[in-house]
Amino acid sequence: MPKCPNCQKEVYFAERVTSLGKDWHRPCLKCARCTKTLAPGSHSEHEGKPYCTKPCYATLFGPKGEHVCSVFCVRTNGA
Repeated sequence: MPKCPNCQKEVYFAERVTSLGKDWHRPCLKCARCTKTLAPGSHSEHEGKPYCTKPCYATLFGPKGEHVCSVFCVRTNGA
């Protein structure tokens, strides 16, 4: 019987969702940053952990400075 990567308890067929190549309990498949419950296939992954694609994954692992540049450039160009 597979064990849930989040709670380490056995995952029975009736309660199983599969994501990142593992079986999870539906309420255990959560964003590692904000703990929002996620649907299989609708999230991002980093080092085997699930994350909301936006904003959590983008904030933690996306290009650095993109948000700062866009705010700065808009203010500078409008001045």
